[in-house]
Order: sequence, then structure tokens, then C-alpha cells
Amino acid sequence: MDSITIFFLCLLLTWFLFQALNSIRNERKSSKSKLPPGPWLKPIFGNLFDLGDKPHRSLATLAQIHGPVMTSQHHEYGLPWIPVSPLWRTLRKVCNIHLFTSMKLDANEYLRRHKIQELIAKVGENCLKGEAINIGQDAFDTTINLLSNTIFSVDLVDPNSSNAQEFKKIVCDAMFDPQGVRRRMIVHSDKLLNLFGSMIDERLQSRKSRDLTTSNDVLDILLDIIEGEELNKTHIQHLLLDLFAAGTDTTSSTLEWAMPELLRNPQALLKAKKELVEAIGKGNPVEESDINCLPYLQAIIKETFRMHPAVPLLLPRRAGSDTNLCGFKVPKGSQVLVNVWVIGRDPSIWDNPNSFIPDRFLGSEIDVKSRDFTLIPFGAGRRICPGLPLANRMLHLMLGSLINCFDWKLEAKISPNEMNMEEKYGIAVHMATPLRAIPLLV
Repeated sequence: MDSITIFFLCLLLTWFLFQALNSIRNERKSSKSKLPPGPWLKPIFGNLFDLGDKPHRSLATLAQIHGPVMTSQHHEYGLPWIPVSPLWRTLRKVCNIHLFTSMKLDANEYLRRHKIQELIAKVGENCLKGEAINIGQDAFDTTINLLSNTIFSVDLVDPNSSNAQEFKKIVCDAMFDPQGVRRRMIVHSDKLLNLFGSMIDERLQSRKSRDLTTSNDVLDILLDIIEGEELNKTHIQHLLLDLFAAGTDTTSSTLEWAMPELLRNPQALLKAKKELVEAIGKGNPVEESDINCLPYLQAIIKETFRMHPAVPLLLPRRAGSDTNLCGFKVPKGSQVLVNVWVIGRDPSIWDNPNSFIPDRFLGSEIDVKSRDFTLIPFGAGRRICPGLPLANRMLHLMLGSLINCFDWKLEAKISPNEMNMEEKYGIAVHMATPLRAIPLLV
């Protein structure tokens, strides 16, 4: 074979190889073009540094550039996620049937009344001393002891000791891992899992005794289910971890934001206090039967949900198969986040979206039960937060009671407009500087 023939054969082979590579490149490009747009991927780190320490705000800024549906690639946070499976359905059924139905909540109303009375008594002591309270911490203590009494029939924290603050930190760190290192998260989650495991073992031991008196609380129900082999001890430990993380810090965060917004908007606070005095009398705590008679209090809670959703990106969803969303491909296995914070600040939906205006909800049919997708602080669909009914009741009880039983002023002679309204991102978004206020006799 002469050199000219070899040359042309090599040229032909090179051409075929070029066409093959070009075809593969075009195919990949075509496949990628179906994905939602997004920021440029940095080597190794992807879009991690685009998110910053307030990812809900960073994503809102990126959405102005790339549109409402975006692609972002980075490490995954340590957030709970279970696929729709027989286990998921069993855990969901346990929550819906044994914890959060209207019948179960009504049966446990006495517990919430008692915990609200304890909260008012503790705040009253500070009132007599002229000392400030940490609104978020006291709301957390009240919520976690309500939940622990519902499940275990005991208080988990002593509001008057330093262990309450430590327990709050453990709960937050057990479920949120901003650096993606996971070490701290695993340490704190193990502490909670071990605590729940010891309480389960203690109850199992007491159930074996002949003179057992059944507590008839949620733990007893879960142990009955274990005997039916639908769940095991490990499943129950992780269920309890999710319940305490999702049901305590998020509720206290919402209350922590509602109070400063009212202090910064005295007309709204006066209107709420006037409604409470007319409906239940000055200085009385709110009962659950009162809530439907307090439309302005309900409007305040909704407006707080709109401006300060406790979990601004909700819990992540995952695509079980390739899905089409607004003309874009969402590949199987992709994690999908919904930015409810930016929905609540969307000027095409809300007038004056950055202003706290509870009156916008008076006479409105918008609620938080996902019937209207403009306000979904608890999510929507099959994975809507099952604790919505309990959280909604507790928020109205705590906020209504605190503003009807006391007047409030900020410590250190700070004026409401001087408050630091910066956010601190975690499992729930809290105030960067915790709200401390002095209760006054009404």
C-alpha cells in the first residue's frame, strides 16, 4: 500500500472519528439544553458559593437572571428525605392518625392549655422583676414540652435552667449541616437518638411489669405498632427525631418573627389587642375555642408566614422519574426545592410585599393548607407538613396570649425601628439577634 493510499485512509478515519465525536457532543448539548438554566458551574464546588449563608435570598437574586425554574449543582444538605415507600406510608399514617387528626388534637387540648398557662406564668415572673425574656427560646421550651408530653407524658426541658438552650442547639444542629461535613450533625443527632432510645427501653421495661399503668400516649401507640411488626425501634427513633426537629424550632421561629413585626407596626398591634379585649377580655390567655373569633390574629399569623416562612425552601422533593416542568427536563433523582420565601415577596402577587400588612388577609379566602399556592409555608401535596394543624393552633395560642396578657418594650431602651431584622439560616430561619423584650402589666 503506497503512502498516498495510507494518507487518504487516515484522513477518512479522522473524518469519521470527528463526525462521531461531534454527534456525541451535539447529543449531550441537546440533552443539556433541556435542563433549566442556571449559574455557571465552578470547578469542584459547582454552585455552592453562589448560595451564600442565606440561600433563599441568593436563589431569589439568581432567579431574576435565570428565570423561575433553575438548575443548581452542589453538595446536598443533611435534610431528611424518604422515598414514597411502604415505610414512608406507615410513618405518615402514624402521624396522621395518632398525632395530628382533629379528634386527637381536641383530646389533647388540655395539654396545650396547661403549657400556655406555664408560659404566661413564667413571663409573669419576669414582668414582676422587670426582666427581659428571649421570645424565641421561651416559645421553643413551650413547644418542645408540649410535644414531649404528647409523646412521652413528660417534659424534656426545664425552662428555668440552662439545659433548655443547650437542647435547642442540639435539635438545630442535629438536622442542619451548612458545611456538608456532617460530623457535627451526626454527633447531635446521635445524642437525640440515644435519648429517645433510652426512653423507649424504659417504657418497654415498664410495660413488662405486672402492675403496668398504660400512659396511653403516642409512645404507647408506637410500641403497639412495633408488636404488629409494621415498625421497629430504629424507625420510631428516627420518626421522633424528625417530629421534634420539624415541630419545635419552626414554630418558635415563626413566633419570634411575629413579635418584632408587631412592635415595629404599633397600629397592627393595637388593632390585635383591641380585638382580643373585645373577644375574650383584657389579660386573659387565648383558648382554642376563641381562635375562630379572632380574624385579625389569624391575619397576623398568615402575614408572618408570608414574610418569614420558617423553612423558606421547604423540605426537598426528589424526582422519581424524568419529569417535565415548564418545558424543562428534570432528570430522575434530581432534588427539587421550592422557594416559598420569594413567592411571599413577589410583587406580581402581593401589594407592598416587603411591608407587614396583616389587613391584606381580612376577608380573603387564602389559607395555609395549600388550597392557594400563593401561601404554602407548610408545603403542599402528599408531603405537606403533617404537623400543620398543631403548629397553627400553638402559634395562635402563644401569640394571642402574650399580647393580650402583657404589653411589651425592648430592653436597653432600643426603639422597634432599631431592631436587627437580619436572618440566621438554619433548619428554621431565626432572627440573627434573638428578640429580647420586657413584659409589662396590662
